[in-house]
Amino acid sequence: MNEPLYPASSPALAARRRALTPETEQAFQAFSRQVFADGALPARTKQLIAVAVAHVTQCPYCIKGHTRAALRHGATPQELMEAIWVAAEMRAGAAYAHSTIALATLAEAQPAAGGSS
Repeated sequence: MNEPLYPASSPALAARRRALTPETEQAFQAFSRQVFADGALPARTKQLIAVAVAHVTQCPYCIKGHTRAALRHGATPQELMEAIWVAAEMRAGAAYAHSTIALATLAEAQPAAGGSS
């Protein structure tokens, strides 16, 4: 069995999704257009943010689509890679920050060090 984990995106799959829930699909597309339109942040910056977030959420479709969109909006390969490094640091930073939960649990489960021997 040599099937890919994620099926390739295709016009047929997009049409099927649209046929099953046309109103929701239309609302989602309108929302997406609004979110990525120029505003307080330019579309280029929004696409760079999307590339970083896509790496944190690990969505291969989003990584491909937003990388292409960022390039269309003038992002450079260096900017894309820096955005990806920001995502990597944030993901690693979250693991580091959440270590406080494990450390607090350890403190509750074990007597404090340095007591009588």
